[in-house]
Amino acid sequence: MQHAKRCWYCLSYRHRFQRNIDAQPGHSGSPAILSQPELPSPATYYSTQLTSSSDKPKHGSTFDTAAYGGIGWQPRVDTHAAEVGSLWRSCGIDNEWQPLQEVLLHRPGQELTASAVDPDSVQMLQALDLGKAQAEHDQLQATYNAHGVKTHLVTPAGLSSGDTPLQAPAGVIRQTTNQVPPNQMFCADLFAMTPAGAILARPASVVRAGEEIHVARRLADLSIPIIKTLLGTATFEGADLIWINKHQALLGRGLRTNAEAVMQLSQVLSAVGAETIAVDMPYGTMHLMGMLRIVDENLAIAWPRRTPYRAVTALREAGYDVQFLPEPTSSDSASEINQNRAFNFVTLAPRKILMVAENPETRAFYESLQIECIETPATELAKAAGAVGCLTGVIKRG
Repeated sequence: MQHAKRCWYCLSYRHRFQRNIDAQPGHSGSPAILSQPELPSPATYYSTQLTSSSDKPKHGSTFDTAAYGGIGWQPRVDTHAAEVGSLWRSCGIDNEWQPLQEVLLHRPGQELTASAVDPDSVQMLQALDLGKAQAEHDQLQATYNAHGVKTHLVTPAGLSSGDTPLQAPAGVIRQTTNQVPPNQMFCADLFAMTPAGAILARPASVVRAGEEIHVARRLADLSIPIIKTLLGTATFEGADLIWINKHQALLGRGLRTNAEAVMQLSQVLSAVGAETIAVDMPYGTMHLMGMLRIVDENLAIAWPRRTPYRAVTALREAGYDVQFLPEPTSSDSASEINQNRAFNFVTLAPRKILMVAENPETRAFYESLQIECIETPATELAKAAGAVGCLTGVIKRG
């Protein structure tokens, strides 16, 4: 019985072909000399061909209606990749150096007042001056816009950015998802992009749990597909994933991204055609992004004695020249790096970066590599243990 069932499309095509044969003058019963009639696509056929009353199901019956796969059903035949840029927003990255086109930011608000009493309890280094931090963030956004980068802001649902103070005691999960977590501005940690869409982070600390909710909502508003949410005990932060090229990605395994996440993400990256190269982060470090930055298709900059060995060899095997930050020549140059400012940059285009201002020795090193340096102030924001790179969630390059 199962073999006897045929779709309307196939049966109608067979019937039309036989009628074509029978209509030929002098037809002797052999169709060998006749050409096949042109066959429309299934979608066209179902929407335009089977419209007569004899083709439609009898009144009162749901059998063979469009909802149940019958007449009028239009199968979805495009791949997900084909729908990114048509159904979904054009987005995604598979490298770290092509021209930056779109980013996600969150302008900090009253949530930063959580740093006033005990900065360490909310994973910050010092108490921040809210006005100064907001002014620096506004300048960051303006600089991106001035260099042709489109910026999108994360604003928790029903709130104006920065208008709702943190109500829960420091280090305690917010009572509702509408309350803004203190580290919400660090968008690079909260998702990572692939050519097929976003991988949503699952931050490793209780203090940061829930930040991903606001980012997920904003990504959905922008029609950006979320292709993976971490499950079980997996923890992952986007700043631990770095694309070497479209076939390979580095993934830092350590404090923020654990072994369970590496296993789950390896499967996702494999599905988009990329091999995962997991590297172990040194104790006392935060993210892989803080150890390694890529500024061109063949140039990477690494932190000496801290960048994982396998990360360096993988880059060299892929054709990269890996340059190391120079040894400090003064207390000032040591401070530039150790305070996580000078190395916390974003690549705007090949050998063009946006970095924190007032780091002259490190800037001179970058310029010796023919890197154009655009500066923006972030001294106040850096007190929260992050700067330009951490604040920027990359949505699209190309």
